[in-house]
Amino acid sequence: MNNFDFLKSPQDVNLSIAKRMSARRKEKKITQVQLSKYSDVSLGSIKRFERTGEISLSSLIKIAFALGCQDDFDALFAKKGYASIEEVINEPR
Repeated sequence: MNNFDFLKSPQDVNLSIAKRMSARRKEKKITQVQLSKYSDVSLGSIKRFERTGEISLSSLIKIAFALGCQDDFDALFAKKGYASIEEVINEPR
């Protein structure tokens, strides 16, 4: 094991998101065909996403809404929380 095993590539992140989406879909007992209908994302796009992790942001958000996961996007690029008052004071303006 090297010291950089914690680093992920963008493709690793894509595949991880696709795997979690697929798991959520299966938990809800929704087929890929049903998800396509509910989300208005083509069946081909859903299949490709689950297989390769590749999908447009717009389609990903539509799928998230169809699965009830839209709130997961609220934290994306959100302003970080502060751990101490010193971080607040020292933050560049």
